[in-house]
Amino acid sequence: MEPEKGWRHWRDTRDRMFGEHPQSPIPLDKRSNFSGLSFFDYDPSARVTVKVSSASEEHFDVGSQDGAHGFTRFATAEFILFDKQISLEVYWLDGYAGGLFLPFRDATAGAVTYGAGRYLLDTAKGADLGDEDEGLVLDFNFAYHPSCAYDPKWACPLAPPANRISIPIEAGERLGD
Repeated sequence: MEPEKGWRHWRDTRDRMFGEHPQSPIPLDKRSNFSGLSFFDYDPSARVTVKVSSASEEHFDVGSQDGAHGFTRFATAEFILFDKQISLEVYWLDGYAGGLFLPFRDATAGAVTYGAGRYLLDTAKGADLGDEDEGLVLDFNFAYHPSCAYDPKWACPLAPPANRISIPIEAGERLGD
């Protein structure tokens, strides 16, 4: 599927789930006024195929507002985005449903995106675009806020220091207008 068409389908599905699903992070008393999530316009240059390299495994307890969640770093993703060299750590979720996890925080955090950061990969939730050309696809147009951005009853791991990016990434989910 063409990347932008896939992104539109993902947005529509996400809006429907947030508005209708019993476990939506939108509080029940606010769902009747929910008209959809806010996103930056689709930006084809925010999609990159990255080299993933093995990293020494290291366990971390990543902080959240309810304590800590266990993750194991097992790889790094190296790439150039908007003319900036970026390196992000890739984690394995030790609990929950397992899977790859890639949280990040960029220069938009706290201004036009959730202050604690956004998520890009979470294979436990099906947020994975796979690979192409012998690399992992990272499409920041699919970056999304964790559930705790909508309701503090949700526990959300925060982006660790290694995954804090100094440039703004104006792609993906943003705070409402």
